[in-house]
Amino acid sequence: MLRNLAKLFQRNTSEFRRAQQGATAVEFALIAPAFIALLIAIFETTLFLFAQANLQSAANQAGRLLMTGQAQNSNMTAAQFKSAVCPMLDSMFSCSNLVVIVQSASSSSGVNTSAPQMYNNGVLNSGSYSAGTPGDVMVVQIGYPLPVVTGPLGFALSNLSNGTAAVWGVAAFRVEPYAS
Repeated sequence: MLRNLAKLFQRNTSEFRRAQQGATAVEFALIAPAFIALLIAIFETTLFLFAQANLQSAANQAGRLLMTGQAQNSNMTAAQFKSAVCPMLDSMFSCSNLVVIVQSASSSSGVNTSAPQMYNNGVLNSGSYSAGTPGDVMVVQIGYPLPVVTGPLGFALSNLSNGTAAVWGVAAFRVEPYAS
C-alpha cells in the first residue's frame, strides 16, 4: 500500500512540475515592470542625493575661501571664483552649467536664503557675486540642472520645465577678521 501511495505521489509531482514551467515566465512578466521601475527609482534617487552631497561639499569649501579672506585678498572676480569652485566638484558636473551665487550683508536679515531661480526666461542663471568684508554674513549657493530619467511607472525627480532637476548646495557663514 505504501508503494502504491509513493508511486501516486511521484506521478502527481512530476505532472505538477510540468504544469508549472510556464508559470514562472508569466509571474515574471507581471512583476518585471514594477521591479524595473523600482530599480530606476533607486538609481535616480541615489544619483540625485550624490549630486546634492557633492554640491553641498563644494559650497562649504567655496565658503572657506570667502570666510578666511582668500578670495577677497586675491581680488577674485565672479568668473575666477566659479573657476575655483569647478575643481571642487565631481566629474559628473559640467562647469558651464554651474550656477554660483554669492551674497553678502552686514546682518543675517539682509541675505536671501530662499532657493534662487535656476533659469531666467529659458536661459541658465548667470549667478551673482559679492565677496563681502570681515564681519559680513554670507550665503554661497551652488546649483546645477541635473538631467534625470523618467521611470516606466511615472517616477520623476525633475522639477524644472526642461526635464532636469535643480540641485543646490548652500553654505551660510560670517566672514572672519582677516589681514588684507
